Amino acid sequence: MNLITIVASICMAVITISITMLLYRVVKGPSNPDRAVALDAIGINLMGMAGLGAVIITTTRLNDVILLIGILLFIGTIALAKYIEKGVIIDRNRNRNDI
Repeated sequence: MNLITIVASICMAVITISITMLLYRVVKGPSNPDRAVALDAIGINLMGMAGLGAVIITTTRLNDVILLIGILLFIGTIALAKYIEKGVIIDRNRNRNDI
């Protein structure tokens, strides 16, 4: 084991603790926006864990996983923000003159 692997393993442990605390915030969050921010932070931590996993096993094959998690996080955050703001995600009864 070299120094990079040891540091990456320690960082994985710290990120795991962070995800555990964020899961508590998701369950006990006082409001829906707090839960949304916690879920977004969990996703960012998962991206970090995938990156550290790539460093530990010395591969670049996890870059696609990191990109996919980032795209899904972005889409999910936008959808959740729209739901919190308007109550619906897709406006089905939209007037055509408003476009």
